[in-house]
Amino acid sequence: MSDTAVVLDRVTKRFGTTVAVNDVSLEIRRGEMFGLIGPDGAGKTTTIRLICGLLRADAGRIGVLGADPIRQHATVTGSAGYFSQRFSLYGDLSIDENIAFFAEIHGLTDFGARRDRLLDMTQLTPFRHRLADRLSGGMKQKLALACTLVHEPQVILLDEPTTGVDPVSRREFWKLLSEFLAQGITIVMATPYLDEAERCSRVGLLSGGTLLVVDTPQALRDGLPGVIIEVLAQPQHEAIDALRSLPGVADILSFGERVHVRWTDSQPGTAAQQIERRLREQGIDVAGIREIPASLEDVFINRVAVP
Repeated sequence: MSDTAVVLDRVTKRFGTTVAVNDVSLEIRRGEMFGLIGPDGAGKTTTIRLICGLLRADAGRIGVLGADPIRQHATVTGSAGYFSQRFSLYGDLSIDENIAFFAEIHGLTDFGARRDRLLDMTQLTPFRHRLADRLSGGMKQKLALACTLVHEPQVILLDEPTTGVDPVSRREFWKLLSEFLAQGITIVMATPYLDEAERCSRVGLLSGGTLLVVDTPQALRDGLPGVIIEVLAQPQHEAIDALRSLPGVADILSFGERVHVRWTDSQPGTAAQQIERRLREQGIDVAGIREIPASLEDVFINRVAVP
């Protein structure tokens, strides 16, 4: 049995004159959690739909557990579960009835035990007779996941599963994904949240339909040139303007009240002192300054700005 769960070989998808996915090649291993990350319009959703067989590629080859998602669609549907951005629950059906409906779509008849296990894992058992329309956003996401998993797929494809979900529900959702990963299920997830991507074993950075890089989050952070200096200073826009012309500053990224300055000078140990000196010379109040580890967002900004 191959160790590869999903393969894309020079895959391209166009919508008119727009190239949504551009010559993408990628292998996702069995049992790993792989993240497709990038901003809106990067090609994440299109890539997920191509893997599911919901879209036909204009060029290239796609395989899911050795099957072609277009020519062998029924085989792929039986071995993969798809969680879309707008998962269609039936509001006038209960939790139990929604899961039963999706089980029957997959031709399952003896699914009661599986449904009970999923309800227990998602903590939905006390609410199993509640109509889907009366569930909170987080509970709807859990129910959608249970519907996706009722036929016991080997691969699950998640398209921005936590968008619009509160932080507590996001944490509970990730706990569930960890449990499914421990069962050997392969998880492929598209997300705009780079903090979530940090949990993946590997990630692929997409921009404008092009796959920029594939690696572990740690390797991507370690490979970022220079060091990151976090600066808390006011007024912020004046601080950014003052630092743009400072030798050694490669790029600047704002995170709320804080600013990340990527420093690539040959003497990184002096970065914080030089930055603070420049700001104070400009009469800017510096409340805090320190060197911090690079984040995936720092990596992504660098990759987008420097092809």
